[in-house]
Amino acid sequence: MTLILRCLVALSLIVAGPSKGPQQHSETLLFDGGGETLNGTTYHSFRIPSLLRTTKDSLLAFAEGRTESNRDHGNINLMVKRSTDDGATWSGLGQVVGTGQGTWGNPTAVVDRDTGTIFLFVSWNAAGLSQDGADGTTRISAWGERRVRLFTSSKDEDGTVWHGPADLTEAVTPRKHADGSDWAWDAVGPGAGIQTSSGRLLVPATNRTIYSDDHGKTFHSAPMARGQEVTGESTLLELTDGRLMRNDTAVMSTWETAKNRWVARGTIEGGFDAYAPDPHLPDPHAEASILRYNLDTTPRIIFLNSASSVNRRAMTIRVSTDEGVTWPVSRRLSDAPMPAWPQLGSANVVEGGYSSLAKTANKQVGALVEVNENADASDTSHRSIVFRTMNLPWITG
Repeated sequence: MTLILRCLVALSLIVAGPSKGPQQHSETLLFDGGGETLNGTTYHSFRIPSLLRTTKDSLLAFAEGRTESNRDHGNINLMVKRSTDDGATWSGLGQVVGTGQGTWGNPTAVVDRDTGTIFLFVSWNAAGLSQDGADGTTRISAWGERRVRLFTSSKDEDGTVWHGPADLTEAVTPRKHADGSDWAWDAVGPGAGIQTSSGRLLVPATNRTIYSDDHGKTFHSAPMARGQEVTGESTLLELTDGRLMRNDTAVMSTWETAKNRWVARGTIEGGFDAYAPDPHLPDPHAEASILRYNLDTTPRIIFLNSASSVNRRAMTIRVSTDEGVTWPVSRRLSDAPMPAWPQLGSANVVEGGYSSLAKTANKQVGALVEVNENADASDTSHRSIVFRTMNLPWITG
């Protein structure tokens, strides 16, 4: 076993779960759009999940709390729930930030397993701004109108108290793209960051990787090279050979050439190879999530997205045992259908969209997945988030 592989095993504290045995799964309506109120605000929708397991084995579930509609702009707060029993029960609705008007979005969480500190990266802009200028908002068109902000929680606080936000925009957001154009729209994640075998903290972001080599005292940015700025929302994973793998949503013009996930491998110091579509991973131009499940015995990577080039309804969880080259094992989440929760009503309820993965202390795969409460009226429908757990025997069928 290489030194890198030994370090990864020790650092991640990951033990492989059995691939044979009783199949187990559970489903919990965790964030109920239109049905949860905090500080006098009833949240119309919850979207863009981020799931993290802390060094105390708590689970933290983050989501955007959209106050007025399911739209991507307007007054959006950052919400959180916490579990100390592997997701069997959860705290009530909590808030990381919600003071004043503004869009707090794209939660992307990572934990330093040496110090226990939890880092929650978010993107922020004023409530009257948006990516595309829809619904009477003003399109974001200048550097700095979209900010990178950071909240932290110590090991002892374990996600019950949050500090910040610190504004990291100057440190981690370039002013120009590799092709020389101005950097305006920007986003971190969303979903999850990672810590590598060397202890480096990594957070995926638009056309770059944010990193820290001093346990989060300072953060820096490693931009993609010219010709590689072809993706948007992104995921990160460390491979057993020490390289990184980005598995991203392509920008629309690139995605239209191949409606798949776009993947690149490389390092912070040496750069990444060219992005290429993964023919095994169809994609409807939506965020996905990835997880290193284990490194001992047969190393496994777990991947979740809608396995469709047409819609977000085909949520499929996959397993790779060759470091993401192929994905021979897969199962639809619909094989374990959501209960008919009365909170969701009786309209055309559809599960699918953005997701986030984490491995629980009892070796289950935990997943947050978006739910559209009425797919026949998607522009105005409430959006909710379900928490699922499943073990390897269920995934492998």
